Amino acid sequence: MIELKNVHKRFGHHVVLDGVDFTVADGETVALLGPSGTGKSVLLKHIIGLLRPDVGDVLVDGESVPGLKRRALTKLRTRIGYAFQTGALFDSMTVYENIRLGITDETCYGDRDFCRARVKECLRLVNLSEDVGRLMPAELSGGMRKRVGIARAIAGRPTYLLYDEPTSGLDPVNADAMDALIERFQKELHVTSVVVSHDVRGSFKIADRIALLHNGRIRAVGTAEEFMAAKDSVVRAFLERDLEVAAEG
Repeated sequence: MIELKNVHKRFGHHVVLDGVDFTVADGETVALLGPSGTGKSVLLKHIIGLLRPDVGDVLVDGESVPGLKRRALTKLRTRIGYAFQTGALFDSMTVYENIRLGITDETCYGDRDFCRARVKECLRLVNLSEDVGRLMPAELSGGMRKRVGIARAIAGRPTYLLYDEPTSGLDPVNADAMDALIERFQKELHVTSVVVSHDVRGSFKIADRIALLHNGRIRAVGTAEEFMAAKDSVVRAFLERDLEVAAEG
């Protein structure tokens, strides 16, 4: 389980998180929505310990992430896969080498046969062929880079998967394919997932629950049906804006 309790974070005079309470139960997928610049990615980075709250606490499986020493934090991160918005691949490494970096067990990482089999399996899971492993990141499309980034995130068989805007910059066909991947991972890998997004339609497809981050706080949490029926003015405005953008596209 992931829990954020009264989390505050500011950068200088800019308040990003202003008392966030947020829970993700084991085995569920929660989509975190909100306009760009509202702190969604900042929240994700608190879960994996890349950022520490100014006030409040972040717990993963009951462990307080901000209080962990370096070795314990490293151990925790072996259970968390992080898919960055742009893929964040190392341009000087092949796709195979990038994915291999996600294998967190040192013994397995040093076993070439294990690594070949695991990278091949991870490529299969993101619908890419084994031959893609020989390519350099510069030879990939934007959608392929995102999928390789996810393949690296799952290489260590994590308990948790954190996705930062997995469909941003993708055309509708590739966005739908990415949503299908996220659904598939929940079913096949039984992972607990947090998906940061501004895509309401995609989030409604993949998430068990949806949370809306507004002015540094979680404004609403619920199922897709509950969101569609919400009377809250901020929720209604966000949904209507998304529908307008979709219609213009």
